Amino acid sequence: MAASMCDVFSFCVGVAGPARIAVEVRFVSSAKGKGLFATQLIRKGETIFVERPLVAAQFLWNALYRYRACDHCLRALEKAEENAQRLTGKPGQVLPHPELCTVRQDLHQSCPHCRVTYCSAECRLAAAEQYHQILCPGPSQDDPAHPLNKLQEAWRSVHYPPETASIMLMARMVATVKQAKDKDRWIRLFSQFCNKTANEEEEIVHKLLGDKFKGQLELLRRLFTEALYEEALSQWFTPDGFRSLFALVGTNGQGIGTSSLSQWVHACDALELKPEDREQLDAFIDQLYKDIEAATGEFLNCEGSGLFVLQSCCNHSCVPNAETSFPENNFLLHVTALEDIKPGEEICISYLDCCQRERSRHSRHKILRENYLFVCSCPKCLAEADEPNMTSEEEEEEEEEEEGEPEDAELGDEMTDV
Repeated sequence: MAASMCDVFSFCVGVAGPARIAVEVRFVSSAKGKGLFATQLIRKGETIFVERPLVAAQFLWNALYRYRACDHCLRALEKAEENAQRLTGKPGQVLPHPELCTVRQDLHQSCPHCRVTYCSAECRLAAAEQYHQILCPGPSQDDPAHPLNKLQEAWRSVHYPPETASIMLMARMVATVKQAKDKDRWIRLFSQFCNKTANEEEEIVHKLLGDKFKGQLELLRRLFTEALYEEALSQWFTPDGFRSLFALVGTNGQGIGTSSLSQWVHACDALELKPEDREQLDAFIDQLYKDIEAATGEFLNCEGSGLFVLQSCCNHSCVPNAETSFPENNFLLHVTALEDIKPGEEICISYLDCCQRERSRHSRHKILRENYLFVCSCPKCLAEADEPNMTSEEEEEEEEEEEGEPEDAELGDEMTDV
């Protein structure tokens, strides 16, 4: 049974109600499924909607490597200067304009039972009311024999960085239903996300877990069942149902990136300074990022993923008219227009990053086919349909480098910087 549009809109924030949202979900085709369409003129640069995820979770390796984030909304918990010190490996690193850091550590709270940290009392209470009562390990948080810890350790052993999904996103889905008074409503909401055929699901799971995915998937299913079994969701715990749940998260999970340092940099960019002061500050920031790259590489953000009802309805285009971002340094997803969007026009985002979108049609299709299991027919791809199915030498070199990375390096929506 499909969720009503009221169900969908009830999870959107920053708007007064359905009448204020200039979008609607429509069925497009059997190949594309649903799509999101404008119901009125949307101007370039306007925020189309702001959406809260049904569930979200930080990646497990990301948390293990001390990327401190709110356990509910993923807001970065380190002050910008602390963040810079950790990422550069320089304990004495000092940032100018410390007053621009927005992190309020005086508001942070912890679960009184397991001590996981939240950015505020609001997040602690929201987590407790939705799923944390089921998932709280209490004093057994560091006990390797606790069922949830066994599940998380098994996940880390088969899914190394760069991460694109988390078993805990699935755990929070189950815990949400277990805690809910209206279990059917939540089950309907989770059922909104696109489903794949059995063969497609197998491809997705194989991409996430590698060549030994069947044995790994069965191990994860057994541990998942031991930790979280729920009669109302019994189908999710069968071999086929667990594979489908796994594929749902792998296909629909939207990457979330938060960073107190990025927030500080954006605030620095907005300062009105004398030319010589601006030049000095920009040079400092450039050197800071060089130091971070040398010490930490590309892993700058607190990273996780979430399930967003409206965002998941946005189809891909190699020439998108909208983009996603997380400017509030938490899990609130903003979808912004990249150009004027007319009433009745489909709102499309890109599943490829900027560099990938500049590649040949053949290369773009290869990435999309391998990671998202579809062939793109956007205006750019149709216009380039007569091009030979070849890649440039530079693209071939890049693809060879990517093939040397972990198999799951590209799966999942593009991680959007804050």
